[in-house]
Amino acid sequence: MREFKGRVVVPGTATAPALVSKEGFNTLASFQKSLMFNDNKATCSDQNNKDLYQREMAGKALCMPQTIGSTTGGMVLFCASSMGVSPTCLLFSKPIDSLAAAGAILSDIWTDNNLPTIDNLGEEFLDYVKDDMIVEILEDGIVRVREE
Repeated sequence: MREFKGRVVVPGTATAPALVSKEGFNTLASFQKSLMFNDNKATCSDQNNKDLYQREMAGKALCMPQTIGSTTGGMVLFCASSMGVSPTCLLFSKPIDSLAAAGAILSDIWTDNNLPTIDNLGEEFLDYVKDDMIVEILEDGIVRVREE
């Protein structure tokens, strides 16, 4: 098990299997089809993300460097959360952008689905974590990663 310390953007605790993207996460492209067609698994529809394309995102600890793409990213995160198809938590190796932060914060405030979000976990975090490793978030920004 390894521990990483990041900055708490949205507080909360969570435990979930990791889903890892080594490249920027395009929120709109990734969630578009699942939100339009009520896919409760939130299957990633971003053909340009080779790490996530056609993978289920709902209920996962989504690990990524940063978000990219449309200015609708925050609203897409909020919609996914309000529909109950969001990841369990968002973990960023780099600083979070304002749009993703807004979506995570609005999800926490306006829905019953807490979306714990931690950023600034560092490149070492993204190098270490692999798909399906168990990720546990503690209230103080500590992220524990362990193999099942």
